[in-house]
Amino acid sequence: MNKFLWLMPALCLAATGTTAAPPADPERLDAVAERGTAVMPFDLEKTIHVFTATDSGGRQQVRAKDPADGEQIRLIRKHLAEIAAAFARGDFSGPARIHGEAMPGLVALRDAKPGLIEYRYRGLPDGGEIDYVSRDPGLIAAVHRFFEAQLSDHARHAVPGMAGHEGHHP
Repeated sequence: MNKFLWLMPALCLAATGTTAAPPADPERLDAVAERGTAVMPFDLEKTIHVFTATDSGGRQQVRAKDPADGEQIRLIRKHLAEIAAAFARGDFSGPARIHGEAMPGLVALRDAKPGLIEYRYRGLPDGGEIDYVSRDPGLIAAVHRFFEAQLSDHARHAVPGMAGHEGHHP
């Protein structure tokens, strides 16, 4: 039953006509996971990334698969708080190291003028999340491309979220 619950967001999105980018090839998935260990302090096998596109940008969540795993939750919260602050400064070096400088949406987000996009970190009982919020249509589209690239490159450890259900654990 629990394994089925992890598939629900993808199945619901497919049913509504919204689908995630196809997974990267296995070699890229391995390389991204390996590079990710230098940037993300938590264990990818013990966590799940949820990327939800919204009308104002999107929501990125990282959640511990075991809600009692205090160490993973601590590492998730620390990392997401740090990257939200870095993104607000225009520092996207972490995603660039993991996904490459040509990552879709990266240049637009990195070069955004101050105040055109906000990165709002919040802790969750089982991890944390960052809301990417903008009124600029170009930046909203950049967030959506950035999330699609994340879903493709982290396919083994990420799922698309459902707009309107951002607070629910997939």
